[in-house]
Amino acid sequence: MMAEKSLLQQIREKELMISIRIDEARREAEAAILSARLDASKMIENSEREGEKAAREYYEKELENVKEKNKLLKNQGDQEAISVREQGEHNLMAAIERIVQAVSME
Repeated sequence: MMAEKSLLQQIREKELMISIRIDEARREAEAAILSARLDASKMIENSEREGEKAAREYYEKELENVKEKNKLLKNQGDQEAISVREQGEHNLMAAIERIVQAVSME
């Protein structure tokens, strides 16, 4: 009977040791999960910050491109206006002569 108790006692001790190991493994797993969640949270925050920075840089770059294109179009418009004005001034005398002729014929 003593051997049986001793054997039962050994089984209980083993069960207790396994239970302790399971608890330790559970705590380690929970700590690993918490650490992974914190790391993921930091990665998300960092990605959002970098994304906002990249978006802002892209926006500013494109805004500068639009401003530059706007300046070029304005300069082209100004050049065309000058060209049309010069052509008009060049043709002004001929137009005046035609008008005078048309009016004086009546």
